[in-house]
Amino acid sequence: MAKMAKDYSSYGPAYRNLTVRDDVFVPEPMADFSGDNPFTRMAAIRGEIKDLKFDENYTYLDHSLKFRIGHVLCYVALWTAAFFLNWLRYGLKVEGREKIRRNRKLFKNGVMTVCNHVYRWDMMCVFRAMGHRMAWIPMYSEPFKGSDNWVMRHIGGVAIPEERGGLRKFNEAMDELHSKKQWIHIFPESCSWKFYSPIRPFKIGAFNMAYRYGLPVVPMVISFRPRTGWRKYFCKDEPLVSISVGDPIIPDLSLPRKAETARIRDLAHSTMLDMAGIITNPWPSCID
Repeated sequence: MAKMAKDYSSYGPAYRNLTVRDDVFVPEPMADFSGDNPFTRMAAIRGEIKDLKFDENYTYLDHSLKFRIGHVLCYVALWTAAFFLNWLRYGLKVEGREKIRRNRKLFKNGVMTVCNHVYRWDMMCVFRAMGHRMAWIPMYSEPFKGSDNWVMRHIGGVAIPEERGGLRKFNEAMDELHSKKQWIHIFPESCSWKFYSPIRPFKIGAFNMAYRYGLPVVPMVISFRPRTGWRKYFCKDEPLVSISVGDPIIPDLSLPRKAETARIRDLAHSTMLDMAGIITNPWPSCID
């Protein structure tokens, strides 16, 4: 008799029709996730809210010596501390990191990595998968108004303006980073849902940027494991985490932008589903 797939309907509408491989662990929901809007912003802005405007006068890239020193120190401190935290608290495992090493020549002019956005330290998972390499991270701008501003900027965060006046300056900043062959990371789900297993739809902006700059796209996916061993005795409501690295997706610049960016997006999404062991997903690759 065939084994029945586990039913996750009790987890809420955001898990509708979810089926996974037998070896995949789906943690219980940490919040009431929206079954209608996959872009619902769940994480509150931390600390006192500053009056910042992300317009043409905002500094998207800080070229000062003070910032450059802070950028390196912040990266080293967070890489070290978060690596230890991710190992101690979440038992972080990295799979497929050799795909980064063996494609160094392909990445010589830069690369874009994408990953699902599932907890506070997930960027540190991405850094760990990259090896000892920095990346710049376009981010939703509102959290820059809170107490995480310094860390977000110095770890490589670039605020994405919601005001039309800032878009030209933002694009100029990204042009500059690309001209310096910097690595770029984007969470195409746009906002974090804590320990949410399904892969949500992707915003098209990341893939438009990859096409614009001709960047290979490396999909990564964070998945979860049940707590085992001595880690069962603390943070019992949180799973352990793994991050898997996929093969790079190369944009075909001979094809029209709209069709090719959709192809890259859809392929990245399906690749991440495969790596996460998801057979049927509650969400499509995009929502128009």
